[in-house]
Amino acid sequence: MSKYVRFDWAMKRLLRNKANYVVLEGLITTLLGQSIHIKKLLESEGNKENEDSKANRVDLLAEDDHGHLYLMEVQNESEVAYFQRMLFGASKLVTEYINSGEGYENVSKVYSINIVYFNLGQGKDIVYHGKTEFRGLHDADDVLQLSPFQRQKFNVDAVSDLYPEYYVLKANDFDRWSRVPLEQWIYFLSTGDIPDDADAPGLAEARQKMQIASMTPEELTAYRRHLDNAVILRDNIETAKGEGRAEGRAEGRAEGRAEERVVMARNMKTDNMPVELIAKYTGLTHEEIASL
Repeated sequence: MSKYVRFDWAMKRLLRNKANYVVLEGLITTLLGQSIHIKKLLESEGNKENEDSKANRVDLLAEDDHGHLYLMEVQNESEVAYFQRMLFGASKLVTEYINSGEGYENVSKVYSINIVYFNLGQGKDIVYHGKTEFRGLHDADDVLQLSPFQRQKFNVDAVSDLYPEYYVLKANDFDRWSRVPLEQWIYFLSTGDIPDDADAPGLAEARQKMQIASMTPEELTAYRRHLDNAVILRDNIETAKGEGRAEGRAEGRAEGRAEERVVMARNMKTDNMPVELIAKYTGLTHEEIASL
């Protein structure tokens, strides 16, 4: 069975090659339900390759033929404020990719596509989509629409088409093969495997272009270093979690023993036992006993 490189490393190296855009186009096309053709890659915060960086985050910024921007980010490490990170990234693109003095009609449409390998928020689905709508306060079914002139001028159907859209793909534990194209992509992102009957857009090209066996010695060395960083990161996370649980258990036991001493002292005090004796058997100070 062929082995394929991790998708985050492919974003660092392989998928930046114009000949390999078809893989990214396949994922975006499957996700959005419409054909996407990437025109070029642009600079973003993490778009520059850094061999020494840990494997917690990789991002890639693409532009299609219509000027729409696609910020694709892979996040391996749990981050409490990740929703805010998504908002910041999309907002930053809105302001960065419009020239000074241009009219607001030139603001680019932004798609923020986030592949996360941790449990982000609470939810049972594996793919989430967020967009902006304006609903009436008195009638929640009343969605504010574009005027006919606005639809014609901006070539879109809804107000939400003008605003950034967010996708979250939770790829940390999905291991069920499916005939649904989007679920095939999630399966690949989660397991790194592409079964022979995969037919989702882009997966056939990924099978061809992302095989470990076809890598050069230099690429293989860099890839192994990337995997080492990923393992180190995962071990650090698990160690921190384990230490936190151990500390919590120790604190719980200590609190339990302290409560037992207080209960014992309170009972002894009710029985009118001398303070010196209560202090001797409970370890509490005279002041602590007096306050009971």
